[in-house]
Amino acid sequence: MPSREDILNAKILVVDDSPDNIELMEEILREEGYTNVSSTMLPEQVCPLHRQHTYDLILLDLQMPGLNGFQVMKGLKEIEQGGYLPVLALTAQPSFKIAALEAGARDFISKPFDLLEVHKRIHNMLEVRLLYKELAQYSKTQQELALHDALTGLPNRRLLEDRIATTLQHANRHHHKAAIMYLDLDGFKAINDTYGHAYGDEILKMVAQRLVAHSRKEDTVARLGGDEFMIVLGDIHTLQDAMGPAAKLVEAVSEPYFINDLTLRLSTSIGISVYPDDAESVEALISIADYALYEAKRAGKNRFCTTSAGPVEATPAPASAPVAPADLAHR
Repeated sequence: MPSREDILNAKILVVDDSPDNIELMEEILREEGYTNVSSTMLPEQVCPLHRQHTYDLILLDLQMPGLNGFQVMKGLKEIEQGGYLPVLALTAQPSFKIAALEAGARDFISKPFDLLEVHKRIHNMLEVRLLYKELAQYSKTQQELALHDALTGLPNRRLLEDRIATTLQHANRHHHKAAIMYLDLDGFKAINDTYGHAYGDEILKMVAQRLVAHSRKEDTVARLGGDEFMIVLGDIHTLQDAMGPAAKLVEAVSEPYFINDLTLRLSTSIGISVYPDDAESVEALISIADYALYEAKRAGKNRFCTTSAGPVEATPAPASAPVAPADLAHR
């Protein structure tokens, strides 16, 4: 639940064509302890102001020259797009009360003001509004967690498959190609076994950062789990457009990793599949990239492989001590 401090710090906008009414409402709010109050006498400013500040409560007079309160609420609905419309209608007309609720207002305050009623309705509305925002943020956070890897923050397999499908649709529409790079770390098991999983987790996070840094912004870098990653490249024209980035990634991953007082090394093997040359479905492209990855491992690791070009070895990295022992049998 929102705290009293949260409620008193909520953003409030007072809208009325009468300067006396605005002054009165600001005084009521100020005496109650509300600290973030602004006002306007121009109803046409309400929507632009709300887009800019996202108010928690709008105290809206319904009878104003030019745009009336009902017209203002219509514009606010387009901004909120089905969300919680934070409007508390102010009216001296009993017939407007139900009409205001039907138009989207969450509640109303009658004129002339009853001080106890004003305080209670404002407090209740702000409490509900802030709770609504908390729940919306919680839902967004849960959705992010469901679609991203907890350790690296990269998209997980669930989000990855959706990104691949979208990339393939775009490539098909524009008559381009797309590529999938399936990566597996060479020697990662040896690091875990020798130095522990805490060091292994640090390596995975550093690898993720390098993969993102050496990929285009429009490409998707994802972690499948364990020491397996995948990169989706869109808008390419030839296989060479995927082989160049793959070579750079092999080189980047093989650079030393400095953790505490240790210098650790490992490398990566990459399998590449190309749409539509190798396959046209998400599942088939992943399967072909996985097979190409196996071929890169079988050819000696620290290289990339495509079904058409075969394994391509990377330039060996210089030795550095202490070095994590390689587990050549581990994929």
